[in-house]
Amino acid sequence: MIHPLTYIHPEAKIAQHVKIDPFSTVHANVEIGEGTWIGSNVTIMEGARIGKNCNIFPGTVISAIPQDLKFKGEDTYTYIGDNCTIRECVTINRGTVDKQHTKIGNNCLIMAYSHIAHDCIVGNNCIFSNNTTLAGHIEVGDYVILAGLTAVQQFVRIGSHAFVTGGSLVRKDVPPFVKAAREPLSYVGVNSVGLKRRGFSLEQINHILDIYRILFVKGYNVSKALSIIEAEIPVSDERDEIITFVRETGRGIMKGYTRRQNEDLS
Repeated sequence: MIHPLTYIHPEAKIAQHVKIDPFSTVHANVEIGEGTWIGSNVTIMEGARIGKNCNIFPGTVISAIPQDLKFKGEDTYTYIGDNCTIRECVTINRGTVDKQHTKIGNNCLIMAYSHIAHDCIVGNNCIFSNNTTLAGHIEVGDYVILAGLTAVQQFVRIGSHAFVTGGSLVRKDVPPFVKAAREPLSYVGVNSVGLKRRGFSLEQINHILDIYRILFVKGYNVSKALSIIEAEIPVSDERDEIITFVRETGRGIMKGYTRRQNEDLS
């Protein structure tokens, strides 16, 4: 059902059973999948590709041109997967020549007033709480949770199953499976609660803990820690994912655990 007070460009491709509420605008070169609901006062601009069964709340703007002075009007896209919920006043910009697109995976929840800039790649099953801000060219793995008011600097990567606490400034890469907090952003443990919810065994979680004790707690530099991990920690998918992530970092990884001077030592 498409409300008569909605404007839809004749070249837009709207699947069956899509509902679009009044005062929304759908531009040319847009595709919207079956079963999606578009609330009122939503603007969906050129290059948007929205999947099935999504819910997009009022005030959202999807696929506006990048806030990047290098953008010269090239044809780029915004991909949003199936079963995503995008709450009020979220803005998601389309790509530039770098990746040609911005992409959000399946089953993601993007809460109100969040911003996802050009050329960001977001995995499946992610949750971004209110006022989360991603600058350009950021890569986020699957099952990542960013708590409210988190701001992520351009070109940063965040590994799968990571949890970043509210109000964090993310200037360095955040490896998979960890909890990150404090200022500057630091390792504060493994995201064991999230991993248990997703079916990781206690043995797997302890295995990940052993890896991060070497990398973040024992005081080794990164190259020394990686060599110890490879020599002493049994091979596993989790071990290989962590090693690969750290080796491929461009900005460097976040800080390891350090106890503050005024922290209770008892």
